[in-house]
Order: sequence, then C-alpha cells, then structure tokens
Amino acid sequence: MRSQSEPAAAEPGAIARPPLVRELLLVAGLFLVYKSGRQLATGHTAEALHNAHRIWDLERTLHLPSEVGVQSALLHGDTLVHLANTYYATVHFPATLAFLAWLYLRRPAHYVWARRVLAVVTAAALVLPFTFPLAPPRMLAATGLVDTARVYGPSVYGPPSSDHLSNQFAAMPSLHFGWALMVAIGLIVATRSRRRWLWLLHPAITLLVIVGTANHYWLDSIVAAAMLGAALALIRPRTSSGGTPASLGSPQHHTATTAGRGTRHLVSGAPSLVGADR
Repeated sequence: MRSQSEPAAAEPGAIARPPLVRELLLVAGLFLVYKSGRQLATGHTAEALHNAHRIWDLERTLHLPSEVGVQSALLHGDTLVHLANTYYATVHFPATLAFLAWLYLRRPAHYVWARRVLAVVTAAALVLPFTFPLAPPRMLAATGLVDTARVYGPSVYGPPSSDHLSNQFAAMPSLHFGWALMVAIGLIVATRSRRRWLWLLHPAITLLVIVGTANHYWLDSIVAAAMLGAALALIRPRTSSGGTPASLGSPQHHTATTAGRGTRHLVSGAPSLVGADR
C-alpha cells in the first residue's frame, strides 16, 4: 500500500521534469544573484543605522513583542544560544537546496512553481537594500541586544567594513524567513501526509533564531512574508494542460477525481453518458 506522502501516479499532460543541467545553472544563478545583488548595495552605514532606529521605534509604536525577550530566553544557556547561531549559519541555504532537489526529483510541476516563486521573492528582496538600507538590531546599541554569533559563535559575518561576502545593511526583508516559509508551504502543498503541517516548524524556528540572535527585527519577517504572499498569489503551479496538480486539492477533491475516473471507466460503452460527464 502506498504511503500518503508518496507521489501520485503520473497524470496525462503533467509537466515533465526540466533538463537537469539547465536547472542547475538556473538555481546556481539564483544564488549568485542573491549574493552579488546584496553586495552591490553595501555601504550606507549612517543611513542604515538611522533606518534601524526608525524600525525599532515603529515596532514599539505597533506594540510588537520585544526582540529582547526572545534573546533573553536563548541566553539562559550557552548550549542553546550556540545551537541558535549554528542553525542561522548552516540551515538556510542547505534546506532550500534540499527542498528544490526533492521537488525536482519527486514533484516536477511543483518544482517549477517553487523555483519561480523563490526567484521572484529573491529579486524583489534585492531592491529594498538600495532604497531602504537597514542595520540589524545587533548593531543598534539602543536595543540592548547582544551579537550572539560574535560572543558565542559560530559567526558568519566579519566586521562590516571588511566583509566582502555579504551586505550586513540588508536586514529587510529577511530572506532567511522568507525562504524557510516557502520551503514549508511548498512541502505542505506538494505532499499529502497528515503530518505535513509539521513543516511549519522550520519557519517558526527560523523566526525565533533570527530574532533571538539579533540578526533581524520582527518587521523584517513580516515584510518577507508579505512579499512571499504576493508572489504566491501571482504564481500558481500548473500542469501542461492548464490545471493544478492533483496533490494541490483537498482530500475531497482527490476522492471526487478518483470516483470520476471510475465512473468513466464503467460507462465506457455508453458514449452519450461519457459525453455528458465531460
């Protein structure tokens, strides 16, 4: 008996798996654009710190929870804060790559959709650092937050003035959170297991980690979620026949679809009835 999480049988007209070499180049290009695009927006230290004060004050005006509370929970033990720093440093890229690789192998139609959504969100996220450079809360003395990566390790950032691999003044939006949320949504949509909703733990943990380590404000994640929501509203997974893949539907949809196929098989000798059912 096939597990609920296993792929459904191939549907007539389903999207074929894209050429592997082309996809490797596209995904590699996406990550290079992510890195180089952020690097182009480096600098603007004074403006980034000014915007950080504005974001911090806006969050207090909106009565959002203080990031200090999340970090205080992490600082109860060196092990916990070290795990949070490790999660921040090591999970972001590998989890997203593993997600895309699994979709490519097991859900080609969903893979094309997810890759397009991630590309759109990433491209849109690269615009904000040019128009709104933002220093992370770990650089803002007024927050009272500790740079946990620098104090407890491991750290992925060097001094902003000599860090040539990333733009530390591009805190908004948080692609750490945006990508993690897309991974969870993509796996929930592409699978049928009743436990698939547990994938939401990934963005939930990511959110607590990026806030608790003082790398992002709450608003960075809110903006990322809004951008992802807009991309998901514009880009829908489709089969080559123009419909949505079967695994997107509810259990009732699957049952109705299966029943419909059985009915057409039983009445295959009655053309008038088959024609009426189309």
